[in-house]
Amino acid sequence: MITPAELNALPAPQFWRRVSCGLYEQLVLLGVIALTFLVPNLGLGILFGFALPSWLTFLYLYTILGIYFVWYWTKSGQTLAMQTWRVRMIGPGGYNLTRKQAVWRYVYGSLWLVPCVLLQWLFGLQKWQIIEMLFTVALLLWPLSIYLDRASPLLRQSLPDRFARTRLVELPKNLVKLS
Repeated sequence: MITPAELNALPAPQFWRRVSCGLYEQLVLLGVIALTFLVPNLGLGILFGFALPSWLTFLYLYTILGIYFVWYWTKSGQTLAMQTWRVRMIGPGGYNLTRKQAVWRYVYGSLWLVPCVLLQWLFGLQKWQIIEMLFTVALLLWPLSIYLDRASPLLRQSLPDRFARTRLVELPKNLVKLS
């Protein structure tokens, strides 16, 4: 088992590990969305001819994905994708996140949606252009914020991690059991 102090001493994952983990995370999230959103809403649409308004759809998806992330981050510090890429989220001192920390990390981590929505509104982007922009920002631009961490370049904290006082660490290859 690894102690919180040992976790806290681990290095931050490199940029491309973060991008790879993020890409895999998005694939996992497609399954989460299919199960929790598409199936019920297809049923509503087919059986009753009813569709949720777009603002309620967004709120529903945001909440479902929030539950997914908060649950995994507080349980083990790792989502399914993070387990695959040996990345773990820790709180101050190397401890697991509390529910409050995980919720704030999720909120801060989703701030990249704001400029995307503004750009979509400003330029009148179409559906596929919006999706391409969201993937580009989420997978490449947001992870680049690790290079803004001049105070502690070895920790390489992204903006959401600095705001939420969390940190991503890269777990060693030979680690079998987490604390």
